[in-house]
Amino acid sequence: MGLLCLRLIAAIAAFHYVLASGQLSLKNVIECAAGLLICAGLWTPIAGAVLTALVVWSVVSANGDPWPQVLLAAMAIALALLGPGTWSIDARLFGRKRLIREP
Repeated sequence: MGLLCLRLIAAIAAFHYVLASGQLSLKNVIECAAGLLICAGLWTPIAGAVLTALVVWSVVSANGDPWPQVLLAAMAIALALLGPGTWSIDARLFGRKRLIREP
């Protein structure tokens, strides 16, 4: 349940930054696509890495307050490393993998 909430918040934040910029560019389209993939839990490690790279690029190249975007980058990299969770399309397609075996 926690990963689902993290995915939804990261997707909402990604959409917020794209809509707040008010321009249509390739970077914004890719950021929206990564947000949609994260929201659905499809290809989450790839989408999280792409979103992290785009947000870090935005922080480095833009002026203004970087901390909200740093928070989005932290959420995206956490999702890329943790995975989508049980309630995701990835879990339905590929199964849920456990790293710790139960005795």
